[in-house]
Amino acid sequence: MLKKLIGTRQFYKMVLMITIPIIIQNGITNFVSLLDNIMVGRLGTEEMSGVAIVNQFIFVYNICVFGAISGAGIFGTQFFGKGDNEGVKHAFRFKLIICLIAVIIGCVIFMFFSEPLINLFLHEGDTAESGDITKVLMYGKNYIKIMVIGLLPYTIAQVYASTLRETGQTLVPMLSGATAVVVNFLFNILLIFGVCGFPKLGVYGAAVATVISRFVELFMLLIWTHFRTDENPFIVGAYRSFYIPGELVKDIIKRGMPLMANEVLWALGMSVLNQRYSTKGIDIIAAVNISSVLNNVFNVVFISLGSAVSIIIGQLLGAGKMKEAKEQNTQILAFSVFTCLIMGTAMIFVAPLFPELYEAPDVVKALATSMIKIMACFMPLCAFIHASYFTLRSGGKTFITFLFDSAYVWCIVIPFAFFLTECTPLTILPIFALCQGIDIIKCVIGFILVKKGVWLNNIVN
Repeated sequence: MLKKLIGTRQFYKMVLMITIPIIIQNGITNFVSLLDNIMVGRLGTEEMSGVAIVNQFIFVYNICVFGAISGAGIFGTQFFGKGDNEGVKHAFRFKLIICLIAVIIGCVIFMFFSEPLINLFLHEGDTAESGDITKVLMYGKNYIKIMVIGLLPYTIAQVYASTLRETGQTLVPMLSGATAVVVNFLFNILLIFGVCGFPKLGVYGAAVATVISRFVELFMLLIWTHFRTDENPFIVGAYRSFYIPGELVKDIIKRGMPLMANEVLWALGMSVLNQRYSTKGIDIIAAVNISSVLNNVFNVVFISLGSAVSIIIGQLLGAGKMKEAKEQNTQILAFSVFTCLIMGTAMIFVAPLFPELYEAPDVVKALATSMIKIMACFMPLCAFIHASYFTLRSGGKTFITFLFDSAYVWCIVIPFAFFLTECTPLTILPIFALCQGIDIIKCVIGFILVKKGVWLNNIVN
């Protein structure tokens, strides 16, 4: 049994060659986001809470974009594995169209419905140290008006970056993403605190810096892709028309819509879950924000290995190598869980130190420390669930992934959270731990589905 879990040296070399650029990109992104978060956190609890609430909405939008391109991405990966560049081009066009629609919808929602959305998270706390709700609302409303400008460049950049990754080119998206986050970080320093003669804009400076970085990332991807057509044959003639074979559109919609719906509902579910936590007060919003930003840095490994699953397994399935796909998938799953045992342990040691970087009340720091430790304990569980999700997705089983992911959140996790917050006298920490721990059921379901091999499908022949 142990032999099945351990791959060859050549296998791990291949996995790391794909995963390390993604880890570096995601790692830099999340680390700079962490530094940005600390900078905003130094301004005060109200500023941090306002930005944290808006970032919930931006997170939902980003996940919607991810979902919109993922359906076509399954086909793009398998088309590339098959050697069909025309198929990759059609998948690219589909992503572009669906994402432009997402930009329009996102702008309308954020421009006209921001205040009622922010108000959903604003509740008086149980402690005297809870922040000023009026200030939180003001910061949030003004922050989101600036962030809307960055939706278009961010979305188009994701279309290009995802297509490049599907064709095995992870280095360029890594470099463009890394450059963007460095630009974001530098402009955060300049604009939040007013350094080197720049205006001191506070939280609004953080929004401006983010928008600038979105355009930088997009321009880098556009220039490299369109000037290296020998390495990117899918882009040749991609804009001459927006023709996509009708049969392929039907297939992408059939398999992709459940995936898109899944991502949207999952992201909304996470926001609803955080809204449930926020009913215990504004100090909870700040604590969840502090713990989540550190958790995102440590989660980079298993998130990136999930991307590796979709690339490696998707290409093997497209090439019809079913036995090899099953063997390598088992080994990646085991590798992901093992690495997250190490990452979770490291996170526990960091937990008491990290919240001290923020200008926040002691009650917020204590809550954040405990939440970080809880997240660390469940990290190996999350790693297995994440890799299982991408395994099912790589074989085109999008309806099963819908049931496995977002349906589980809405049918199990959210009702459970509502019950705990409305019908029990429990405080936030046991509620938080129980809502994390209930994913053990999802882990068992994922194990059964992956072991049965329901995902072993070639969808491009």
